[in-house]
Amino acid sequence: MDSMLSNGSMIHMCCCAHILNLIVKEGMKVIGEGIQKIRDSVQFWMGTPKRWEKFEETARQLRNQTGKKLLLDCETRWNSTFLMLNTALEYKDVFNRLKHREPKYKCLPSELDWSLTKEICTRLEMFYKATNLFSGTKYPTANLCFPVVCEIKVALDQWRVCGIERIENMAADMLVKYEKYWSDVHVLMAVAAILDPRYKFDVLDCYFPEIYGQNSDLEVERILGLCRKFVEEYEEEEREKEQ
Repeated sequence: MDSMLSNGSMIHMCCCAHILNLIVKEGMKVIGEGIQKIRDSVQFWMGTPKRWEKFEETARQLRNQTGKKLLLDCETRWNSTFLMLNTALEYKDVFNRLKHREPKYKCLPSELDWSLTKEICTRLEMFYKATNLFSGTKYPTANLCFPVVCEIKVALDQWRVCGIERIENMAADMLVKYEKYWSDVHVLMAVAAILDPRYKFDVLDCYFPEIYGQNSDLEVERILGLCRKFVEEYEEEEREKEQ
């Protein structure tokens, strides 16, 4: 018998943080133009000490007490883009005022850009927290992944019918990536969660009805069947060692 259960067929799993990055980047394409305007705005006002001084002065005049410095993102890391957008949102009034004070400032986001960015950042907060969790290097996270992955699926399903067209389109695009990378792998994470005494089978009872609806019992049975298979394979392997 192979030294790994099920011949290792259930062991391969892509990095959860990497998958999250792919899912969110797909969703962010919906407001790509707005993100670029905000990025260009941040870059413009951080471009020279004189411009930054003017930005800070305007913030003081408007009594903007944010106290944060603008952040320029790394375009390949969505979480840095999230932080850039969140910080920029707090300075929306400053950007708008500076449009009338600086003729060279040509990339001010529109009201629609700001509105959609706020809607999306509110929703992506859970992904940002999940990325921080999945990126943990000093502790195992497989058992912690499953509840978060389930919460993401439930949230995406809700966003798909939220009544805001851009958000619905974003959710639909993100769900395609979700299904591609997590539709099968989440089974392994479910087993890990069941083995965690904090969750056991309660985690399946909590999320599966929301995710699978009338088919939830079948999915629970599938997880149970996999657990039984692992136990049987382990017992057989132990018997072979004793012979």
